Amino acid sequence: MSKPDLCPACGNANDCTLADPETVDRGCWCYGVSIDPVVLQALPAELRDSACLCPRCAQVEAQLRAKLQPNA
Repeated sequence: MSKPDLCPACGNANDCTLADPETVDRGCWCYGVSIDPVVLQALPAELRDSACLCPRCAQVEAQLRAKLQPNA
Protein backbone atom coordinates (compact mmCIF):
# COMPACT_ATOMS: atom_id res chain seq x y z
CA MET A 1 0.00 0.00 0.00
CA SER A 2 1.45 3.34 -1.00
CA LYS A 3 1.17 6.69 0.72
CA PRO A 4 -0.48 9.49 -1.31
CA ASP A 5 2.49 11.84 -0.81
CA LEU A 6 5.10 9.34 -2.05
CA CYS A 7 5.91 8.31 -5.61
CA PRO A 8 4.87 4.68 -6.10
CA ALA A 9 7.83 4.10 -8.43
CA CYS A 10 10.75 5.38 -6.33
CA GLY A 11 9.28 6.10 -2.87
CA ASN A 12 10.43 9.74 -2.80
CA ALA A 13 8.13 12.71 -2.20
CA ASN A 14 5.89 13.30 -5.22
CA ASP A 15 5.18 16.99 -4.46
CA CYS A 16 1.45 16.38 -4.99
CA THR A 17 -0.52 19.34 -3.66
CA LEU A 18 -3.63 17.17 -3.40
CA ALA A 19 -1.89 14.82 -0.97
CA ASP A 20 -1.10 17.68 1.44
CA PRO A 21 -4.07 19.00 3.48
CA GLU A 22 -2.45 22.45 3.57
CA THR A 23 -2.28 22.74 -0.25
CA VAL A 24 -5.21 20.58 -1.35
CA ASP A 25 -7.00 23.66 -2.73
CA ARG A 26 -4.17 24.37 -5.22
CA GLY A 27 -3.61 22.84 -8.61
CA CYS A 28 -0.93 20.17 -8.73
CA TRP A 29 2.25 20.43 -10.81
CA CYS A 30 0.98 17.54 -12.93
CA TYR A 31 -1.95 19.58 -14.24
CA GLY A 32 0.38 21.57 -16.49
CA VAL A 33 2.45 18.77 -18.04
CA SER A 34 1.95 15.86 -20.40
CA ILE A 35 2.92 12.48 -19.00
CA ASP A 36 3.66 9.91 -21.67
CA PRO A 37 1.19 7.02 -21.31
CA VAL A 38 4.12 4.63 -21.84
CA VAL A 39 5.56 5.83 -18.50
CA LEU A 40 2.32 4.96 -16.72
CA GLN A 41 1.99 1.60 -18.47
CA ALA A 42 5.53 0.70 -17.36
CA LEU A 43 4.38 0.71 -13.74
CA PRO A 44 3.24 -2.60 -12.31
CA ALA A 45 -0.57 -2.77 -12.37
CA GLU A 46 -0.78 -2.74 -8.56
CA LEU A 47 1.04 0.62 -8.41
CA ARG A 48 -1.04 2.42 -11.05
CA ASP A 49 -3.58 4.89 -9.70
CA SER A 50 -2.28 4.45 -6.15
CA ALA A 51 -0.47 7.81 -5.88
CA CYS A 52 1.09 10.44 -8.12
CA LEU A 53 4.49 9.88 -9.62
CA CYS A 54 7.24 12.35 -8.75
CA PRO A 55 8.35 14.68 -11.59
CA ARG A 56 11.51 12.60 -12.13
CA CYS A 57 9.71 9.29 -12.51
CA ALA A 58 6.99 10.93 -14.61
CA GLN A 59 9.83 12.13 -16.87
CA VAL A 60 8.52 15.72 -16.95
CA GLU A 61 11.35 17.64 -15.26
CA ALA A 62 12.25 19.40 -18.54
CA GLN A 63 8.63 20.49 -19.01
CA LEU A 64 8.53 21.93 -15.50
CA ARG A 65 11.83 23.78 -15.96
CA ALA A 66 10.57 25.27 -19.24
CA LYS A 67 7.49 26.61 -17.46
CA LEU A 68 9.69 28.39 -14.91
CA GLN A 69 11.90 30.10 -17.51
CA PRO A 70 10.81 33.60 -18.51
CA ASN A 71 9.76 33.99 -22.13
CA ALA A 72 12.48 35.54 -24.24
